[in-house]
Amino acid sequence: MSRVVTFGEVLLRLSPDVGTRILQANKLAVNYGGSEANVASSLALLGDSATLVSKVPDNMLGKAAVKTFRGLGVDTSQIKTGGQRLGIYFFEKGASVRGTKVIYDRNNSSFATCDDSEFDWKVILKDADYFYFSGITAAISDELRKLLIDAVKFCKDNDIKVVCDLNYRGKLWTPSEAQRFMGKIMPFVTVCIANDEDFKQSLGIDAFDGDMTRGIEQKSDFIRGMKTIKNKYPNVEIVASVLRNIYSVEKSTWMALMLKDGNVYESPQYKLHVLEGVAGGDAFGAGLMHGLVNNYADQKCIDFAIAASVSKLTIVGDLNISSQEDIEEVMNSDTAVRLAR
Repeated sequence: MSRVVTFGEVLLRLSPDVGTRILQANKLAVNYGGSEANVASSLALLGDSATLVSKVPDNMLGKAAVKTFRGLGVDTSQIKTGGQRLGIYFFEKGASVRGTKVIYDRNNSSFATCDDSEFDWKVILKDADYFYFSGITAAISDELRKLLIDAVKFCKDNDIKVVCDLNYRGKLWTPSEAQRFMGKIMPFVTVCIANDEDFKQSLGIDAFDGDMTRGIEQKSDFIRGMKTIKNKYPNVEIVASVLRNIYSVEKSTWMALMLKDGNVYESPQYKLHVLEGVAGGDAFGAGLMHGLVNNYADQKCIDFAIAASVSKLTIVGDLNISSQEDIEEVMNSDTAVRLAR
């Protein structure tokens, strides 16, 4: 069985009741998540071997977070303990024309204060087949950027495939910072996930004009952007992207593209009523990885990835609590409108 190692921050998520703003709230629901943790959880639930590498405080919150992921089947043996606090984000779900809001409180978290003496990649990546990280991890600190460079260099020397979800977050770093670092790490990347603004903000490539109501109509621009990534970084074997038309918080249409071996694969489109628009990209990344580690045919791989993504949009919380059967049911349902080609 192929082993996937993910590296990223575990976050405590606090959210008011649906329809309640943070200003009104007198109680907050507790969940745990984080981009790479979400991916590892999805993979474990699908029966794949997934290891989460992170750092949490040695207190009840840190223990509860680790227990959550271990309970889903994730290998948590490489989660370090130390530091003062677990990073937090507050999630306020929007409605109709009022957008969803996120507030980060993660400065000086245990993960943000990691140093390179704490992670021995020779041990952590022993017998690994894939190393998965996102731009969110890279955005947190200079030390984590150094750790990532060390990790991908080890991967290159030991034939471990590197998967990067660009996952740009404007609240964490600037486009110039992102592009400067991504220019250094992309030569080590095997699989690149680039969605929406990731192309421009993380790589300086024009592929999306920022209008979220018509992302799917820009499909040809996305494909050009994907091919630009491949041309600029020949080491990249696969580029995958989610395309969305978002009309309101609840109403949207999603599809995906994958570039591999010079061929472009298109998924069906899904017209959705979104229950909660968070972590759909992580579910997509996990679905793509599940297809790769299980040697799915290329078309099935991208079809499974987008079905996993839209399945997550029907679930509250960061984690995609979807089984193989759940996702395949979505793939085989009449909710998908396959494009005429």
